[in-house]
Formats: sequence, structure tokens, C-alpha cells
Amino acid sequence: MTDQPQRALRVLVTGSAGFIGHHLCARLLEAGAEVTGIDALTDYYDPALKRARNARLAGLRFEAVEGRIETPGLLDDLVERVRPEIVVHLAGQAGVRHSIEAPESYVEANLIGSFRLIEALRRHPCRHLMMASTSSAYGAENEMPYRETMAANLPMSFYAATKKANEAMAHSYAHLYGLPTTMFRFFTVYGPWGRPDMALFKFTRAILAGEAIDVYNHGEMRRDFTYVDDLVEGLVRLAERPPEAPDARGPAIAGDSLSPVAPWRVVNLGHGAPQKLEDFIAAIEAATGREAPRNLMPMQPGDVPATWADTTLQEALIGPLPKTPLAEGVARFVEWYRAYHGA
Repeated sequence: MTDQPQRALRVLVTGSAGFIGHHLCARLLEAGAEVTGIDALTDYYDPALKRARNARLAGLRFEAVEGRIETPGLLDDLVERVRPEIVVHLAGQAGVRHSIEAPESYVEANLIGSFRLIEALRRHPCRHLMMASTSSAYGAENEMPYRETMAANLPMSFYAATKKANEAMAHSYAHLYGLPTTMFRFFTVYGPWGRPDMALFKFTRAILAGEAIDVYNHGEMRRDFTYVDDLVEGLVRLAERPPEAPDARGPAIAGDSLSPVAPWRVVNLGHGAPQKLEDFIAAIEAATGREAPRNLMPMQPGDVPATWADTTLQEALIGPLPKTPLAEGVARFVEWYRAYHGA
């Protein structure tokens, strides 16, 4: 009897034209999956960059859908048609500082949009829902490294508050309807095709233009910088580890955030080692071959001086992830930036 060819995994990615979404789609397609991506191509930053990301996937097993996830009925119709086995929810309004200036956009995209998705999946369940949260969810927690079992009930920005609300909403649906859900908290992701509002993009642009860079908290900042390819590897591995229902669980994992009443957990995805902002800037200077004059500024509202992921649970679930050195990752970004902008 002739072996039948293995059917391709069906994956739905929201926010597929975003920085992380684009890299994830490319990785899934490389692995043989059929990927449907939805993105609103909003003007929060240059839509041309988002269209350029989509163009890199054209001709592959990729369907690009344009639309706002908060639109009534849109996700319900899409999920019913595609019937994805894995859903990775990356769409939403990003940015800590912008959430102070335009909080309503976070309600629409992050709260209403996420609600539309989990409602669609209530009607048409998938094997595993993976939803983006953020390290900002740890808020006023001052003990580091950040562990998934911390209460994290004191958000410092409205952006973080909407992500914590997403976690709570998803938990309720996991409990009520048995929807296996993993919330993943990102830690300062960087790399090629990054967002123009992120520090690496802004610093590189300013340095190549011979301009000073704004350095907040007078440079006394530490971040758990995570290269985008390392993060995507974690997402791909995590997709194969949906949380189990309470009555179907094996041996407990020490430090697990798995809910006692639902197939739901939260997982840090980070490098696991905070690095100084000055080291980050030095890596950009080395990659560009230029020194950066600095405007030393106070801490901005809603920001925190340091982030640091405890990766114990991450490694227990999916093993150690690649850890691209900061200098190497930054150099790859600068190379991409120069090619993309002709700088």
C-alpha cells in the first residue's frame, strides 16, 4: 500500500504583516505548513514596510487577508473557512508610550479584537491557541528574574493592562469551553524587518544620519534582548505543547503556570539574561562604524528600568532555545536596514 503524503498543518496567524508575525509565517512556510495571515496594515507605522513583508511570502502556501480583527463577523467567517489547527494571535496595538496617547485604539484592537478571536474559536475550536502577551505584564514586580507564577497584577501602562486582560479573558474561555491556550510573554524582541518605533530602528536611523539618540533613564536600563529568530523557534516548538485539561495531565512540572481548572498556561519567551542599554548602543555603533551622541533623558511614564525572563519553564517545556549574541543580532539588523533603505 502506497504511503499517503502527509497533509500540511493549517495555521492562522493574526498580525501576519507585523515584525514577529512576518518572521513566524516565513518559518512556518519553510516547515511545510499552510499559513493564512490576517493584518489590518494600519498606519501606526509605515504600511509600506508591512506590504514589503507580505511580498516576501507571495507565491508560497500563504494567504494574506487584510482586515481589522475587531470587525464583527470577520474572524468568525475566516476561522470557519480555514479551520486552522494552530492559531497564533499576534495582532494588536503595540507600544507602551503610544498607549498613553491613544488608549482607545488598544481597547479596540487588543480587547475587542482578542474577544472576537476567542469567540470565533469557541464556535470553531482549534487544537492550540497561542496568544501574545508581554513582559510589560509584570508591571511593578521588582523581584527578578520574572517568573510566570508571579501575581503580576500591577500594570504600569495601559498597553500592559490590555495584555493582562487578554490573559484573563483567554483563561475564562479555556475553562468554560476547553480551548487549549498558551499565553506567551515576549522580552524585547529585535532583528531584521523590525518596527520603526522600536529602539534599535530609531537608534540606527539616527546614528546613520549623524543625529543624537535619546537615551532614557540616563542610560540606566537593562533589557532581556531576544533575537527574533530565537523567539520564533520557541513559538514553533511551543505549538506542539498545548496545555492539557485538568483530567488528562501527566506528572507536574516544577514552577509550571498551568491553571488548576483549565488547559491554559503562561510562558516566558526570552533570552534569560538582561543586558545593559549601553551595551546595546555599543553594538549598534560597532555595526554602523559610527559613534552616537547621546541626549540623556529621564525615565518615560509607563516604562520600567529592567526586564529579565526566568526561562526555567520555557526550557522544561521545549528545551533550551538558540541564544544569538547581541552583537551578531544587531549587526544583522543594521545590514538589513542599510539594504532596505539604501543607507
